[in-house]
Amino acid sequence: MQRPELPQHAGLAGRRILITRSADRARPLASLLAGLGAEPWILPLIDFERARDQAPLDLALDKLAHGDFDWMVITSITTIRALLGKAAERGVEPAALVPSGTRIAVVGAASRHALEALGLTVALAPSGSQSAEGLLAEWAAAEQPAGRVFLPQADIAAPALRDGLTVLGASVTAVMAYHTVDYPARPELRVDAPPGSAVVGSADAPITEPSPEDVRAALADQALDAVVAASPSAARRIAATLLPLGTCRFVAIGRPTAEEAAALGIAVAAVAREPTPEGIADALASVLANEGNPA
Repeated sequence: MQRPELPQHAGLAGRRILITRSADRARPLASLLAGLGAEPWILPLIDFERARDQAPLDLALDKLAHGDFDWMVITSITTIRALLGKAAERGVEPAALVPSGTRIAVVGAASRHALEALGLTVALAPSGSQSAEGLLAEWAAAEQPAGRVFLPQADIAAPALRDGLTVLGASVTAVMAYHTVDYPARPELRVDAPPGSAVVGSADAPITEPSPEDVRAALADQALDAVVAASPSAARRIAATLLPLGTCRFVAIGRPTAEEAAALGIAVAAVAREPTPEGIADALASVLANEGNPA
């Protein structure tokens, strides 16, 4: 069902928005934008592969199962997908990976919802900024004992969360769960949505999946209004493959993405306050609403 257009989103009607994520990850935002009258384009630039050395992750999961960790901290949907793959390997339900005595903390609302859908309880999540900094602030404010923390993450994860937890008194076991690679990942190694998982967003929403050549041509013709980047690695790929952006506005999901883009010489038009489809739509509207009607 199409979402009613809200006054603050009126400037999105007719706008062509590029989302630089794979279709399964981009569809919730793309469906929302289509419902608001925009024309979403999807061009994946990065992808994810399982860690090449599985031994550290397997060892950490064995320790997790034996109750050796007080906390497990999840920072992304991709981490959850990597853990789902390990549960399938072990022939257990995902919830069985985490013993009842281990509490779970997450960085973002999407991760929280995904874990709860799997039957897991999230004990701590940011109420404000959905970021490493937001989780650390929430942890400190709640005066939660840090204890032994299992932190599965990407190969290029920034050290801020690990270091911040250490400052709070945690003994952190940070383990690589997956590699970030240029799109597409090798099929046999890709960290993918598990079979049968639901894709949020209307499958009937009008969404375009152009080639990189199509996108570069649209940028040259000033036919793209905005591009959305969800991570610093996506910002780096945009800088490597799509510049110059011309009149296309760069909108970042999160402060780290904005900082990386700025360091690469990309002008950041807005930063989404929340890494949700609604938060991103708000950021896009804040940029485009006062620029007049699209051609």
